[in-house]
Order: sequence, then C-alpha cells, then structure tokens
Amino acid sequence: MNNFRPFIWAVLIIIAVVLIIPSILVGLSSDNIKQVSQESTEKKVVVTSNDSNESTIEVSVYRTSTKEIEKVQLEEYVVGVVASEMPVSFELEALKAQSLAARTFIFNRMLSDSKVGMPSNVDVDITDNPEFHQVYKNREELAKLWGENYISYISKVQKAVNATKDQILTYDGNPIDPSFFSTSNGYTENSEDYWSDSIPYLRSVESPWDKESPVYNGQKVMKIEDVEKALEINLEPNEDNIGEIKLTDSKRVDIINIGNKEFSGVFIREELDLPSNDFEIQQKDGNFIFTTKGNGHGVGMSQYGANGMAKEGKTFNDIVNYYYQDVSISSVGPFVNTIVVKK
Repeated sequence: MNNFRPFIWAVLIIIAVVLIIPSILVGLSSDNIKQVSQESTEKKVVVTSNDSNESTIEVSVYRTSTKEIEKVQLEEYVVGVVASEMPVSFELEALKAQSLAARTFIFNRMLSDSKVGMPSNVDVDITDNPEFHQVYKNREELAKLWGENYISYISKVQKAVNATKDQILTYDGNPIDPSFFSTSNGYTENSEDYWSDSIPYLRSVESPWDKESPVYNGQKVMKIEDVEKALEINLEPNEDNIGEIKLTDSKRVDIINIGNKEFSGVFIREELDLPSNDFEIQQKDGNFIFTTKGNGHGVGMSQYGANGMAKEGKTFNDIVNYYYQDVSISSVGPFVNTIVVKK
C-alpha cells in the first residue's frame, strides 16, 4: 500500500498539469486578446476622427435679420450658400462650381484677420450680408421658400456639394478670393478695374453665354434732382450734363464726366444702385435714363456664364479654370489646423 502512494501522487500531478495550467494560460490569453482589441478600437476611433476633421469644422454665421449667431457644420453651411446664391434650376456642374467657390470663400474668410463687414460687438466667422460676404439660408428657411419643391431642390444642391466635398480653389498654394456675380456684359472684369488690387487669377475673359440671362439688359430711370443729391453735384435740367466717357478693357465705364465733375464707373454704379457699371445715360424730360448690360461687379465667375458652359457639356473643373486663371482644386486638409488654432 505504501509503495502505491508515490504512483497516486504522480497521477495527480499529471492531471493538474494537463487540466489546470492550460486553463490559466487560456485565461491570460483571453485577457491579452481583449486588451489588444480595445487598443485597436481606440486607434480606429482616432483615425476616423482625424480623417473627418475637415468636415467637422464649425462655422459661426451672424444672421443680419435676426442679429443672432447660427453655428453650423462647414458642409451644411456650403449647402445653405449654394442654395441661396445660385438658382437651383441651374445645371448640376454649375452648382458644383458654385460649391467650390462657396467653400473657398468661407475658408479664405476664416483664415483672414479682416474685419470688413463684420459686426463690431460679436465674434463670428462670417455674416450673411451679401454686400460683404455670402447669402446663407438654413434648411428651415429654404423649406419655407421652396415649399413642395423642397425635397427635390435640396437633394440637387446636396449632390453638388457632396461632389466637391472638402475641396477648395487655390493659387500658388493658398485659397483664392473666389469672386462671383450673376451676369456679365459679355466679358468679365479685371480685378484692378473694379477694385484696387491686380489679382493674377481674376483676369477678364469673354463670357458670351450671359446674353441668355434674364438680367442681361436693364434700365433705371432717376430724376435729375435725385442724381444731384446722390452725387453731390449741380446739373442743368435743360442741357446735356454728360461729358467724356472712358471704358475698361471689358467695355464697362471706367471714368465718366457728369456735370463737369469726374467719377469712376464703379462709384456711379454703387451710389446710384445700378445693376452694372456697363451703362449708357440719356437725359430726357428731367430724368436720367440708365441703360445697363450685365448684373453684378463682373469680377471672377459669372453664374449665368457657368450655367451656359455646363449646358455645353463643360464640367465644374472646366468652369472654375476658365473664370479663375491658373488655379488648382485642392483639399482643405492643409488649412484645417490653421483654422482650428485660430478659432
């Protein structure tokens, strides 16, 4: 009996080795697998966050009508601008070109320290005042505006915005000033002929498609006394008060003499609220009759021109490279950190 005990102990030890130790090892392995799995999940979350960083930029918009600040995601802001700035009936490629311009505009604005057009008492990225910035309407406002057409219209705009997601226009590695306007007089304007700076990508180009625009031709009648008041001059009611006129390369009024005083065509357009600075003046029966061609400042991309190009089969890439000289379509990625730090 005593000689059998060593044999029993040997069997028990073998059983322990075979059954208990592997269980411990399996438990340890399970813990390790769980830990690795958690680390992998965390890494995936981080990567996803970084990859979508461009699209999670928040834009603060000062609503001029309500004097409230509306905060919205970047791509949602672009949807609101495109829907407000360009007729939704336009070709999809034209809407895509407008999407690029709208997104570039807000990026340019957020990278700038300029306070022009910004309210003095609040800290925001941009306003919805078209005199300085871009028109913006949110989805609730668009639903009221479009009524039963809302679903089809917003889907079309969303499709255009999605096609250019996280892309902007750059020149020499920097976001451009993507000026745009409704309708040209047949030519776009050199930047220095409307503003003071000569910008290399804002050059005058022919834009024949604009003749199809409903606002290509215009007319405005003003009483002589109203013109006198606006321009702070004295005019003769029974004499021709219009003197020499000098035109820009795009056939808009550069300099004009009215009542023996010299004015720029831009000044006349803005002070008298004319559609364009391509105008002719006729004096008749105590009135000034202004006959205009085009609608807007004329610098950059013509919206009706963009639509005309799209109807001819041109892509949004063709359109932006025609109206903005030597630009590139670039990712917003390199500029995101600058904006995040600034904000």
